[in-house]
Amino acid sequence: MPRTGEGESRDLLPLVRDEVYRIGGEAVRNAFRHAQAMRIEMDIHYDRRVLRLRVRDDGKGRSGHSGLPGRHERAKLVGGKLTVWSEAGSGTEVELTIPASVAHAKAPEGRKLFARRQVG
Repeated sequence: MPRTGEGESRDLLPLVRDEVYRIGGEAVRNAFRHAQAMRIEMDIHYDRRVLRLRVRDDGKGRSGHSGLPGRHERAKLVGGKLTVWSEAGSGTEVELTIPASVAHAKAPEGRKLFARRQVG
């Protein structure tokens, strides 16, 4: 499976890292299991504004997109957006985008990513 990366790799927050891994892994598994893909490509792009993960396959396309509501929710949980393009006989592309300001382990100075409020 060809993999490419663009930009300087940066550490991700643990929750973001885990969800990116799960969403990407599920896209690859679905390409093998359901789309009968012969070629799968994965690339990750880091820049100052966005983290983007794309998984493309040359499979038969997917109808129904089983499991998509859960993946959309996981993307939303980490402040991201999941987009899926699929056409019968033309494969599928899954793209996850997350703003860099919430994806990376070091927040911009003076900005809190997650705030805890103590009760009681």
